[in-house]
Amino acid sequence: MTGIRVTRIRGRTRVALKKAMITKAQFAAELSARGEFKRQEDAFRDWVSADGSTLYPAVGGRYHLYVSLACPWASRTLIARHLQGLEEIVGVTVVDPVRDERGWAFRDGPGYSRDPVNGFSFLKEAYEATDPAWDGRVTVPVLWDTETRRIVNNSEDDICRMFDGAFRPLAQHHIELFPNDIARQQGELSAFIYDQVNNGVYKAGFASRQRAYEHACRALFNALDQLELRLMRSRYLFGDRIVESDWRLFCTLIRFDIVYYIHFKCSLHRILDYPNLQGYLMDLYQQPGIAETVNFEHIKHHYYMTHDAINPMRIVPIGPVLDLTGAHGREKLSAI
Repeated sequence: MTGIRVTRIRGRTRVALKKAMITKAQFAAELSARGEFKRQEDAFRDWVSADGSTLYPAVGGRYHLYVSLACPWASRTLIARHLQGLEEIVGVTVVDPVRDERGWAFRDGPGYSRDPVNGFSFLKEAYEATDPAWDGRVTVPVLWDTETRRIVNNSEDDICRMFDGAFRPLAQHHIELFPNDIARQQGELSAFIYDQVNNGVYKAGFASRQRAYEHACRALFNALDQLELRLMRSRYLFGDRIVESDWRLFCTLIRFDIVYYIHFKCSLHRILDYPNLQGYLMDLYQQPGIAETVNFEHIKHHYYMTHDAINPMRIVPIGPVLDLTGAHGREKLSAI
C-alpha cells in the first residue's frame, strides 16, 4: 500500500511517496507473539520394527525415503542410510530444492527427479493420502510405506534410529550411531545441539522481531563456542568414534557459511573462524561417501529462492568458495 503526502518546503512542492512497510513472516503459524520461531511438531511417528511387533516390519524394498538435499534434517537420514549400507533396501527420491507456495515438488532436474513410486507431483499428496485432514506444513524427510501407501514417519530422529536398529539385520554393514554405553550423555548433547544449533539457526533466521533474533543468535554462538572448546580435546564429540550426534552437528555446519551466515544473519563468526569446528567439519566431510550426500547448489537455491520473506529478490550468491578437501589435522587428536 502506498500513501502520498504533499508538503511545501521553501515555496516548492515536494511529493513524498511514503510506502507503508508490509512485513510477512516466512512461517507465520510457527511464530510466537514475541516474534520467536516455534517449529511445528512432527506429525507421523509410527515405527518400523525388526521383530514384526508393529504394523511396519523391516522388509527390504518396502519403504521409500523422500528427501531434499537442501534440508539438514533430511540429509541426516540420507547419511544414516548410507552409513548402514541400506541403499539397496530403502529407495530414495530427491525433491526439487526450490519450494513454492505449493510445497516440495517432484520435477526432473539436476540431482532431483519425478516420483517413481507413486507418481506424486507434490509431497503434500503423501501427507493427504496419510491424513486427508492435514493442514500443517509439509516437511522432509518422509519415510513412505509402499504396501499401506501411507507415511510411516516424518521425524528425522526416528528414521535415523530405525535405520540404526530395526533395519540392522538387512544392512550391508553396521556403524553404531547410538552406542549404549554413552546413551545418556549422547541424548543430552544431541538435545543441546538440536535446540541451540540445528534449530538455533532457524530461530535466528525466522525471527520476526529484533529482540527474538538477537536472543537466538547469541544462544547459537554461545553453543558454537562451547562445541569449539569440546573439539579442542577430542577428534569427534565422543572421542575417536563418530556417532549420530556428530552427523547431527555436521548437517548444520556444512550449511553455515554458505547460507546461515548470510541468509539467516548468523553473522558473528563463520565456521571458518573456528579452527576446531572447521577442521572437524572437513574431517567428517572427507569420510567415505559423505561428500556425495552434500549438494551446495541445492542448498543455496533452496534457501535463497524459497524464503522470499527474507530474500524477496531471490538472488543467489555466487560464493563463498569452500575448500573442504584439504588436510585438517584432526587425526592428531586420536594419538593424545
